[in-house]
Amino acid sequence: MERNEHMQEYEVVWEIFNECANNQMRDVFFKEITTDDPEAEVRKLLKDSADAVITREDMSDGSIVFHVDASGLLQRYSFTPV
Repeated sequence: MERNEHMQEYEVVWEIFNECANNQMRDVFFKEITTDDPEAEVRKLLKDSADAVITREDMSDGSIVFHVDASGLLQRYSFTPV
């Protein structure tokens, strides 16, 4: 991939919350990516969930958090600039 001046490197934390009410555990994945469109990256990861509801939250420290409800499965993608 050719890198241009608009591309930003992010550490991404992807959390999948457990659907069981009595289990507070969640799956957590870490990844580093370079992109100029974090929301497009989230949509790529959700390719099987066309009906997913995505809410973007821009944080004061420059990170971006996407809250996702994919057919009742709650997920969070946190993009932190590196």
